[in-house]
Amino acid sequence: MKKIFIKSGVALAAFSMLLSACSKFDDINQNPKQASESQVQEEFLINSSIIAAQMDPDVAERSFVLIWKAAAHQQLDDGITSGNNNDGWSGAYYTQISGWLTSINAAVELGEKKIKTGNINEYTANLLQVSRIWRAYLLSEMSDNYGPIAIQGYSNGTNPDFASVKDVYYFILSELKDASTKLNTTQTPGDALTKLDPAYGYDFKKWQRYANSLRLRLAMRLSEVDAAKAKAEFEDAAAGNLITDMSQTFQVQEKPGWDALTGVMSREWDEQLMTTTLENIYNGLGGVKTADQLTDPVYQPYIRAADWAGLQLTDHFPTTSSDPLAGFWFDGLPQTIDPRAYKAFIPAGDFSNPNFSRYPSYNENAWKRTARALMKNDKDTAVLLDGKMAWNGQTDGDWGAKGTLNRWYYWPGGAPRMTQQFRTSTSKRIFFAPWETHFLIAEAAVRGWNVPMSGKAAYEKGITQNFEYWGVSQFVGAYLASTDFNNVGTSVSWDHTAEPPATHTMNFKNGYTNAPGTVAIKYPVNNLYKNGSVKNDLLTKVITQKYIANMPWLPLEAWSDQRRLGLPFFETPNVEQPIPGLPGLNNGNYMTSNVKFYPQRIKYPSVMRNANGKGYDQAVQALGGTEEVTTPLWWAKQK
Repeated sequence: MKKIFIKSGVALAAFSMLLSACSKFDDINQNPKQASESQVQEEFLINSSIIAAQMDPDVAERSFVLIWKAAAHQQLDDGITSGNNNDGWSGAYYTQISGWLTSINAAVELGEKKIKTGNINEYTANLLQVSRIWRAYLLSEMSDNYGPIAIQGYSNGTNPDFASVKDVYYFILSELKDASTKLNTTQTPGDALTKLDPAYGYDFKKWQRYANSLRLRLAMRLSEVDAAKAKAEFEDAAAGNLITDMSQTFQVQEKPGWDALTGVMSREWDEQLMTTTLENIYNGLGGVKTADQLTDPVYQPYIRAADWAGLQLTDHFPTTSSDPLAGFWFDGLPQTIDPRAYKAFIPAGDFSNPNFSRYPSYNENAWKRTARALMKNDKDTAVLLDGKMAWNGQTDGDWGAKGTLNRWYYWPGGAPRMTQQFRTSTSKRIFFAPWETHFLIAEAAVRGWNVPMSGKAAYEKGITQNFEYWGVSQFVGAYLASTDFNNVGTSVSWDHTAEPPATHTMNFKNGYTNAPGTVAIKYPVNNLYKNGSVKNDLLTKVITQKYIANMPWLPLEAWSDQRRLGLPFFETPNVEQPIPGLPGLNNGNYMTSNVKFYPQRIKYPSVMRNANGKGYDQAVQALGGTEEVTTPLWWAKQK
């Protein structure tokens, strides 16, 4: 049997594991409902809910990373992408978000009771509106994961009724409109109150902007199933104040440790490797040369020609996926690439890069092996691959017999990985940024809705703002003008809507014999969007840029867009053997995109089913009678 070794040019000692220590919230973050009603203030309940919703490391790893990021194809992990459901992970998230809703629902009820009885202060009315806005977000987050949920009943101790996704969304949109209108934006609270709002410091003008922008997001969610409602809600919200500047971003500061403010991507045993989806979207997009981005001479020998496909290794890499470069290993750096790619992911084995993540850090010997991996075939001879500076994503699914011969990306340094800056709990977690507002406006313009700026202006503004966030503004001019296609046939320029050819010729080398060759690489067909007829229309461009810009902070949004529209293009999971969680996918249909090939939701946990059988039955009925990972939500694209 052949063996393939992947080596990297440097051997390192392991970084020691960061110590984790349990820490308690400040007194204001203890359960405020244990106090008497006269002692409870709405601001404590709001603060408790917002902070808890940052997710402690246990639920963050399982929900944010292993479910949301994986489902959004922004981090490599089988799990939900193969249709698997983990009841423990679902139960942990369900329990926690129910707690966040309990706190914020109590704040709403308390504010309403104070106003009804006249027991108010000057901020009572505004705190009520803030509570309603945050509750609306939490309800949307929960519903976008599970589908039908309870709108009320989080604080009265009774089993609540479950509402359909449509009813949940109609309630949320109504709440956001009413709360935004009723906010008194002229109030300026003092320090005692502002310190209890980790997002906006009770700047009520910013809370109003968040309410309106969140309404844009959630109105657009209905675009494919309830277009008239979506348009009316969107246009009404777009007429108000919106998040249009980075200073208005809804974001919360993370901190090291082990509590809810610890970073959502901080767990050291998660590699957080680049996926094939990201590789295919990044590569070639925008026409900016790697040589102009990575100017250190160390990178130059690894930059490959624009028409280079890499090494063909079909004995070890699966080919039963709609990835256009399935079976190839890219042994270097792309000629051109989206400038944000190298900021988000560090090339394999780039150990001198200060942002290279050495996680997982629990195995010292792993870093001595660096990027080396064993890959075998039936001839038992070794093939040595140089993994240093290699730029490869991978596709989940079932690798069949090839999976027993090759899992190269399990070896440290063998694959591009998320930059360390997001792993240290020192960033601000973004819930809504100005670029999302502009991409939503751009999409609305494409749909012909009435919006405050042109689609092109909004699209380019969103890209420009995100380039500023990543620190690559020097490339934005050339990027916006680029007509180069990425690996899935999409370009950047708003005015360039020409479709790519069916195939493009690339050079490669046989990874076993070193024989050169050429291959016609197909641009993939995305059957989920316009029956696969287009790859480079305006909406594809908008969602592609929104997907890149919202990475890594908003994987739930990326997943929701893919479920809603089928955009951007997601390759099918490898299906060398049948995948139990995706019974509709097989080695005869993997080149066709279908909603049954991708996760659509999280299943309700057993703790919920056991505690509220009536509610569970209502939820399943609202889902159409089937409760599976592949059961589409009401607003999702269904084919």
